[in-house]
Amino acid sequence: MDRRASSAAPKSANTAKKNRGVKRQLTYGEAIREGLYQAMETDPGVVVIGEGVPDPKAIFETTRGLREKFGADRVLDMPLAENGMTGVCIGAAMCGVRPVMVHQRIDFALLAMDQLINNAAKWHYLFNGQGRVPLVVRVLVGRGWGQGPQHAQSLQALFAHIPGIKVVLPTMAGDAKGMLLEAIQDDNPVVIVEHRWLYNIRGLVPQKPKRERLDRARLIQPGKHVTVAAFSYMVVEALAAAKVLAEYGVELEVIDMRSARPLDMEPVLDSLVKTGLLMVLDIGWATCGVSAEVSTRAVEEGFEHLRKPPKRVTLPDHPVPTSHHLSVDYYPDAETIAREALVLLDKPLPDDESEEVFLRLHRALPRDVPNPDFTGPF
Repeated sequence: MDRRASSAAPKSANTAKKNRGVKRQLTYGEAIREGLYQAMETDPGVVVIGEGVPDPKAIFETTRGLREKFGADRVLDMPLAENGMTGVCIGAAMCGVRPVMVHQRIDFALLAMDQLINNAAKWHYLFNGQGRVPLVVRVLVGRGWGQGPQHAQSLQALFAHIPGIKVVLPTMAGDAKGMLLEAIQDDNPVVIVEHRWLYNIRGLVPQKPKRERLDRARLIQPGKHVTVAAFSYMVVEALAAAKVLAEYGVELEVIDMRSARPLDMEPVLDSLVKTGLLMVLDIGWATCGVSAEVSTRAVEEGFEHLRKPPKRVTLPDHPVPTSHHLSVDYYPDAETIAREALVLLDKPLPDDESEEVFLRLHRALPRDVPNPDFTGPF
């Protein structure tokens, strides 16, 4: 048995009791793997299936050692037949199994949209609450290494548009584990969107299998000048911008939205009472995206607190470029966020200080290569 796989499990009942409240530093990928291990150890009905699940690279280390521990009948590779295999997983879920299906790119899930939208999402409704499909679909998003317009899309808004599907985007390592555990126990389909650039970022993760709710946003950086509602990897860029701006007296209040459906607006609206200004950051496109939904709800429910229209920072509305030269102007980052925040605040800093902020946040590396400065914890 892979020793790395067995390390996630307590060695004895006494050890488990002793470690009940312990938090350790794990990477995002390690946290997902530990969550899968604990879920599979607790419930023999949990299975993991996907293209490349037993592969030596183990999907960014998230499935390493699971087949050695739980066997090939519970950790399964998958043929290139996404729609058919999604149907198999839906049928298994209806019969009491709790499948965790993995797509190494969210783009591959497009081949299974009929199964996900017309079967998985609607089964509970069609049978008046008597049917259930406890299916988790892990999908990977995010740029990098020239994957281009067919392999680097962030399509969470497509799934979030469909009633009956929950769509979550954990950013922190602890949430990656806790929300996965909660999703596995949910009796309806949950799509978990994981950004590639998060897998090596470290954070505090509970030793025990602590579940995190799928319907709550979280305030992670208090501030008083601008409310920043961010999704997925853009939380990391927002925190980087907030750290530098704070040194110049500009405070961003950063909220990790964590979920696109259901969408928790309460922390955003509470923050707007204080700041009156809103920025929404998303890893997807602007038109019909989740940033549009957050902005609309902020106007509908908190209009009296807004001093200006909300500002969105998203991808430009054209396909993802393959060339890393073109990616320089395609992906927003911490520098983009700082520039937009200062515009929203009507340039509260002298020009020389603003340029100093931008210079400190500027990335010289190609925009499709992960920033080595982002290691965590945040």
